[in-house]
Amino acid sequence: MEFVHKSVLFEETVGGLLVHRDGIYVDGTLGGGGHSSEVVRRLEGTGQLVGIDQDDAAIAAASARLKQVAESFGDGTTLSIVRDNYVNMPQVLNDLGIDKVDGIMLDLGVSSYQLDNAERGFTYREDVPLDMRMDRRADRTARDIVNEYSEDRLYRMIRDYGEDKFAKNIAKHIVMNRQKKPIETTGELVEIIKAAIPMKVRAVGGHPAKKTFQAIRIELNRELEVLTKSIDEMIDRLKPGGRLCIITFHSLEDRIVKVKFRENENPCTCPPNFPACVCGNVSKGKVITRKPILPGEEELETNPRSQSAKLRIFERG
Repeated sequence: MEFVHKSVLFEETVGGLLVHRDGIYVDGTLGGGGHSSEVVRRLEGTGQLVGIDQDDAAIAAASARLKQVAESFGDGTTLSIVRDNYVNMPQVLNDLGIDKVDGIMLDLGVSSYQLDNAERGFTYREDVPLDMRMDRRADRTARDIVNEYSEDRLYRMIRDYGEDKFAKNIAKHIVMNRQKKPIETTGELVEIIKAAIPMKVRAVGGHPAKKTFQAIRIELNRELEVLTKSIDEMIDRLKPGGRLCIITFHSLEDRIVKVKFRENENPCTCPPNFPACVCGNVSKGKVITRKPILPGEEELETNPRSQSAKLRIFERG
Protein backbone atom coordinates (compact mmCIF):
# COMPACT_ATOMS: atom_id res chain seq x y z
CA MET A 1 0.00 0.00 0.00
CA GLU A 2 1.33 3.44 -0.94
CA PHE A 3 2.09 5.77 1.98
CA VAL A 4 -0.37 8.63 1.45
CA HIS A 5 -1.06 11.21 4.14
CA LYS A 6 -2.87 14.49 3.62
CA SER A 7 -0.95 17.15 5.56
CA VAL A 8 -3.16 19.39 7.68
CA LEU A 9 -2.72 23.14 8.21
CA PHE A 10 -0.22 22.90 5.37
CA GLU A 11 0.41 26.52 4.41
CA GLU A 12 0.02 27.76 7.99
CA THR A 13 2.71 25.36 9.24
CA VAL A 14 5.25 25.81 6.44
CA GLY A 15 4.70 29.59 6.40
CA GLY A 16 5.08 29.80 10.18
CA LEU A 17 8.19 27.62 10.19
CA LEU A 18 10.32 28.92 7.33
CA VAL A 19 12.23 31.94 8.66
CA HIS A 20 15.36 31.57 6.48
CA ARG A 21 15.41 30.06 2.99
CA ASP A 22 18.95 28.80 3.50
CA GLY A 23 18.32 27.50 7.02
CA ILE A 24 18.34 24.09 8.71
CA TYR A 25 14.92 22.57 9.41
CA VAL A 26 13.82 19.42 11.21
CA ASP A 27 10.61 17.46 10.66
CA GLY A 28 10.32 15.26 13.74
CA THR A 29 7.29 13.33 12.43
CA LEU A 30 8.17 12.98 8.76
CA GLY A 31 5.26 10.73 7.74
CA GLY A 32 4.78 10.84 3.97
CA GLY A 33 6.86 14.02 3.75
CA GLY A 34 3.95 16.36 2.94
CA HIS A 35 5.06 19.40 4.95
CA SER A 36 8.73 18.62 4.36
CA SER A 37 8.42 18.43 0.59
CA GLU A 38 7.11 22.02 0.58
CA VAL A 39 9.96 23.13 2.86
CA VAL A 40 12.47 21.55 0.44
CA ARG A 41 10.75 23.31 -2.51
CA ARG A 42 11.28 26.65 -0.81
CA LEU A 43 14.82 26.12 0.47
CA GLU A 44 17.74 27.76 -1.31
CA GLY A 45 21.53 27.66 -1.24
CA THR A 46 22.84 25.86 1.85
CA GLY A 47 19.34 24.90 3.04
CA GLN A 48 19.09 21.60 4.89
CA LEU A 49 16.22 19.34 5.94
CA VAL A 50 16.45 16.63 8.58
CA GLY A 51 13.51 14.21 8.56
CA ILE A 52 12.87 11.88 11.51
CA ASP A 53 10.25 9.12 11.79
CA GLN A 54 10.05 5.81 13.64
CA ASP A 55 7.83 4.18 10.99
CA ASP A 56 9.76 2.21 8.36
CA ALA A 57 7.02 2.69 5.75
CA ALA A 58 7.12 6.47 6.31
CA ILE A 59 10.91 6.54 5.95
CA ALA A 60 10.77 4.65 2.65
CA ALA A 61 7.96 6.77 1.18
CA ALA A 62 9.28 10.14 2.34
CA SER A 63 12.86 9.39 1.25
CA ALA A 64 11.73 8.72 -2.33
CA ARG A 65 9.41 11.74 -2.39
CA LEU A 66 11.89 14.22 -0.92
CA LYS A 67 14.73 13.04 -3.13
CA GLN A 68 12.57 13.71 -6.17
CA VAL A 69 11.58 17.16 -4.90
CA ALA A 70 15.18 18.03 -4.01
CA GLU A 71 16.36 17.06 -7.50
CA SER A 72 13.65 19.22 -9.09
CA PHE A 73 13.72 22.26 -6.79
CA GLY A 74 16.54 21.96 -4.29
CA ASP A 75 19.41 24.22 -5.25
CA GLY A 76 22.08 22.40 -3.24
CA THR A 77 19.64 21.40 -0.49
CA THR A 78 20.97 18.72 1.88
CA LEU A 79 18.60 15.91 2.94
CA SER A 80 19.13 13.69 5.99
CA ILE A 81 16.46 11.05 6.73
CA VAL A 82 16.74 9.17 10.03
CA ARG A 83 14.59 6.36 11.44
CA ASP A 84 14.11 7.24 15.10
CA ASN A 85 11.66 8.73 17.57
CA TYR A 86 11.70 12.54 17.74
CA VAL A 87 12.37 12.28 21.48
CA ASN A 88 15.93 11.42 20.40
CA MET A 89 16.25 14.53 18.20
CA PRO A 90 19.19 16.03 20.18
CA GLN A 91 21.24 12.86 19.58
CA VAL A 92 20.19 12.70 15.91
CA LEU A 93 21.37 16.29 15.42
CA ASN A 94 24.62 15.62 17.28
CA ASP A 95 25.29 12.59 15.06
CA LEU A 96 24.79 14.82 11.99
CA GLY A 97 27.15 17.46 13.39
CA ILE A 98 24.33 19.99 13.78
CA ASP A 99 24.15 22.26 16.82
CA LYS A 100 21.32 24.75 16.32
CA VAL A 101 18.52 24.79 13.74
CA ASP A 102 16.20 27.42 12.24
CA GLY A 103 12.98 25.48 12.69
CA ILE A 104 11.39 22.26 13.96
CA MET A 105 7.92 20.91 13.19
CA LEU A 106 5.82 18.09 14.60
CA ASP A 107 2.58 16.74 13.13
CA LEU A 108 1.38 14.51 15.96
CA GLY A 109 -1.03 11.61 16.07
CA VAL A 110 -1.53 8.78 13.62
CA SER A 111 -1.09 9.20 9.85
CA SER A 112 -3.78 8.53 7.25
CA TYR A 113 -1.61 5.68 5.94
CA GLN A 114 -1.40 4.01 9.35
CA LEU A 115 -5.16 4.29 9.81
CA ASP A 116 -6.03 3.09 6.30
CA ASN A 117 -3.50 0.25 6.13
CA ALA A 118 -5.52 -2.42 7.99
CA GLU A 119 -2.57 -4.71 8.71
CA ARG A 120 -1.06 -2.06 11.03
CA GLY A 121 -3.88 -2.78 13.49
CA PHE A 122 -4.91 0.85 14.16
CA THR A 123 -8.31 0.48 12.50
CA TYR A 124 -11.62 -0.26 14.17
CA ARG A 125 -13.34 -0.73 10.79
CA GLU A 126 -11.77 -4.08 9.86
CA ASP A 127 -11.02 -7.28 11.75
CA VAL A 128 -7.22 -7.56 11.92
CA PRO A 129 -4.65 -8.48 14.62
CA LEU A 130 -4.32 -5.87 17.38
CA ASP A 131 -1.02 -4.07 16.78
CA MET A 132 -0.93 -0.20 16.71
CA ARG A 133 2.88 0.06 16.86
CA MET A 134 4.20 3.20 15.19
CA ASP A 135 7.64 1.61 15.36
CA ARG A 136 7.36 -2.02 14.30
CA ARG A 137 10.70 -2.81 15.95
CA ALA A 138 8.98 -2.54 19.34
CA ASP A 139 8.09 -5.80 21.11
CA ARG A 140 4.88 -4.71 22.83
CA THR A 141 1.64 -4.38 20.84
CA ALA A 142 -1.93 -3.27 21.55
CA ARG A 143 -2.79 -6.94 22.15
CA ASP A 144 -0.48 -6.97 25.18
CA ILE A 145 -2.15 -3.91 26.72
CA VAL A 146 -5.67 -5.23 26.17
CA ASN A 147 -4.87 -8.65 27.65
CA GLU A 148 -2.42 -7.77 30.42
CA TYR A 149 -3.45 -4.45 32.00
CA SER A 150 -5.51 -4.63 35.18
CA GLU A 151 -9.11 -3.45 35.03
CA ASP A 152 -8.24 -0.29 36.96
CA ARG A 153 -5.31 0.51 34.67
CA LEU A 154 -7.46 -0.01 31.57
CA TYR A 155 -10.16 2.22 33.06
CA ARG A 156 -7.73 5.06 33.82
CA MET A 157 -6.12 4.77 30.37
CA ILE A 158 -9.47 4.92 28.52
CA ARG A 159 -10.75 7.71 30.79
CA ASP A 160 -7.62 9.88 30.51
CA TYR A 161 -6.44 9.24 26.94
CA GLY A 162 -9.76 8.42 25.32
CA GLU A 163 -11.86 10.79 27.42
CA ASP A 164 -14.69 8.27 27.22
CA LYS A 165 -17.40 8.53 29.87
CA PHE A 166 -18.03 4.77 29.59
CA ALA A 167 -14.38 3.95 30.40
CA LYS A 168 -15.22 2.00 33.56
CA ASN A 169 -17.74 -0.25 31.82
CA ILE A 170 -15.49 -0.77 28.79
CA ALA A 171 -12.59 -1.84 31.05
CA LYS A 172 -14.92 -4.20 32.94
CA HIS A 173 -16.13 -5.81 29.69
CA ILE A 174 -12.58 -6.22 28.36
CA VAL A 175 -11.47 -8.07 31.52
CA MET A 176 -14.65 -10.17 31.58
CA ASN A 177 -14.20 -11.29 27.97
CA ARG A 178 -10.46 -12.01 28.12
CA GLN A 179 -11.07 -14.43 31.01
CA LYS A 180 -12.78 -16.71 28.47
CA LYS A 181 -10.09 -16.31 25.80
CA PRO A 182 -7.41 -13.75 24.85
CA ILE A 183 -8.61 -10.80 22.76
CA GLU A 184 -6.63 -11.10 19.53
CA THR A 185 -8.18 -8.81 16.90
CA THR A 186 -9.58 -5.32 16.40
CA GLY A 187 -12.94 -6.82 15.47
CA GLU A 188 -13.20 -8.73 18.74
CA LEU A 189 -12.33 -5.61 20.72
CA VAL A 190 -14.87 -3.50 18.81
CA GLU A 191 -17.68 -5.95 19.68
CA ILE A 192 -16.68 -5.90 23.36
CA ILE A 193 -16.68 -2.08 23.40
CA LYS A 194 -20.07 -1.95 21.68
CA ALA A 195 -21.53 -4.24 24.33
CA ALA A 196 -20.27 -1.89 27.05
CA ILE A 197 -21.95 1.23 25.62
CA PRO A 198 -25.75 1.76 25.74
CA MET A 199 -27.51 1.29 22.38
CA LYS A 200 -29.03 4.80 22.37
CA VAL A 201 -25.53 6.33 22.79
CA ARG A 202 -24.08 4.16 20.00
CA ALA A 203 -26.77 5.42 17.64
CA VAL A 204 -25.41 8.98 17.73
CA GLY A 205 -21.94 10.45 17.39
CA GLY A 206 -18.86 8.73 15.99
CA HIS A 207 -17.75 5.12 16.04
CA PRO A 208 -18.16 3.67 19.59
CA ALA A 209 -14.62 2.22 19.56
CA LYS A 210 -12.82 5.37 18.39
CA LYS A 211 -11.97 6.75 21.83
CA THR A 212 -10.78 3.44 23.28
CA PHE A 213 -8.60 2.72 20.23
CA GLN A 214 -7.12 6.22 20.54
CA ALA A 215 -6.35 5.62 24.23
CA ILE A 216 -4.60 2.31 23.54
CA ARG A 217 -2.55 3.85 20.72
CA ILE A 218 -1.43 6.80 22.89
CA GLU A 219 -0.50 4.46 25.75
CA LEU A 220 1.33 1.95 23.58
CA ASN A 221 3.43 4.53 21.75
CA ARG A 222 3.97 6.71 24.88
CA GLU A 223 2.84 9.69 22.83
CA LEU A 224 2.15 12.17 25.65
CA GLU A 225 5.26 11.17 27.61
CA VAL A 226 7.46 11.67 24.53
CA LEU A 227 5.88 15.06 23.75
CA THR A 228 6.26 16.34 27.33
CA LYS A 229 9.90 15.28 27.47
CA SER A 230 10.83 16.72 24.06
CA ILE A 231 9.53 20.30 23.93
CA ASP A 232 12.13 21.98 26.19
CA GLU A 233 15.00 20.20 24.42
CA MET A 234 13.69 21.18 20.98
CA ILE A 235 13.40 24.85 21.98
CA ASP A 236 16.99 24.68 23.28
CA ARG A 237 18.16 23.56 19.82
CA LEU A 238 16.63 26.57 18.01
CA LYS A 239 18.74 29.49 16.82
CA PRO A 240 17.57 32.99 17.87
CA GLY A 241 14.44 33.68 15.81
CA GLY A 242 14.03 29.96 15.07
CA ARG A 243 10.57 28.46 15.40
CA LEU A 244 8.93 25.33 16.76
CA CYS A 245 5.59 24.47 15.09
CA ILE A 246 3.45 21.71 16.63
CA ILE A 247 0.17 20.35 15.24
CA THR A 248 -1.94 18.43 17.77
CA PHE A 249 -5.13 16.39 17.36
CA HIS A 250 -6.01 15.66 20.99
CA SER A 251 -6.92 17.97 23.86
CA LEU A 252 -4.26 16.48 26.14
CA GLU A 253 -1.55 17.00 23.51
CA ASP A 254 -2.66 20.58 22.94
CA ARG A 255 -2.66 21.25 26.68
CA ILE A 256 0.92 19.98 27.01
CA VAL A 257 2.10 22.19 24.14
CA LYS A 258 0.24 25.24 25.46
CA VAL A 259 1.66 24.87 28.99
CA LYS A 260 5.20 24.09 27.82
CA PHE A 261 5.27 27.06 25.46
CA ARG A 262 3.99 29.34 28.23
CA GLU A 263 6.62 28.04 30.69
CA ASN A 264 9.41 28.68 28.17
CA GLU A 265 8.13 32.20 27.52
CA ASN A 266 7.71 33.04 31.20
CA PRO A 267 9.74 30.63 33.37
CA CYS A 268 9.72 32.86 36.47
CA THR A 269 8.81 30.85 39.60
CA CYS A 270 8.77 33.80 42.03
CA PRO A 271 5.58 34.37 44.06
CA PRO A 272 3.26 36.93 42.38
CA ASN A 273 3.67 39.39 45.25
CA PHE A 274 7.47 39.69 44.80
CA PRO A 275 8.39 43.19 43.56
CA ALA A 276 11.13 41.79 41.28
CA CYS A 277 12.20 38.42 39.90
CA VAL A 278 14.90 36.70 41.97
CA CYS A 279 14.61 33.10 40.69
CA GLY A 280 17.02 33.78 37.82
CA ASN A 281 14.97 31.91 35.20
CA VAL A 282 15.30 33.59 31.82
CA SER A 283 12.70 33.55 29.04
CA LYS A 284 13.66 31.45 26.01
CA GLY A 285 11.41 33.31 23.58
CA LYS A 286 7.79 34.06 22.85
CA VAL A 287 4.59 32.29 21.91
CA ILE A 288 3.56 33.42 18.41
CA THR A 289 0.07 31.88 18.62
CA ARG A 290 -1.87 33.24 21.59
CA LYS A 291 -4.72 31.07 20.36
CA PRO A 292 -4.09 27.96 18.26
CA ILE A 293 -4.44 28.20 14.48
CA LEU A 294 -7.37 26.06 13.31
CA PRO A 295 -8.24 24.66 9.85
CA GLY A 296 -10.42 26.85 7.64
CA GLU A 297 -13.77 25.82 6.18
CA GLU A 298 -12.24 24.72 2.87
CA GLU A 299 -9.77 22.37 4.57
CA LEU A 300 -12.45 20.95 6.84
CA GLU A 301 -14.53 20.10 3.77
CA THR A 302 -11.71 18.50 1.78
CA ASN A 303 -9.96 16.75 4.70
CA PRO A 304 -12.34 15.64 7.49
CA ARG A 305 -9.38 14.35 9.56
CA SER A 306 -8.25 17.95 10.07
CA GLN A 307 -11.29 18.63 12.26
CA SER A 308 -9.49 18.46 15.62
CA ALA A 309 -6.14 19.87 14.40
CA LYS A 310 -4.54 22.81 16.24
CA LEU A 311 -1.27 24.53 15.39
CA ARG A 312 0.82 26.36 17.99
CA ILE A 313 4.10 28.18 17.24
CA PHE A 314 6.96 29.23 19.55
CA GLU A 315 9.81 31.56 18.52
CA ARG A 316 13.23 31.39 20.18
CA GLY A 317 14.50 34.64 21.66
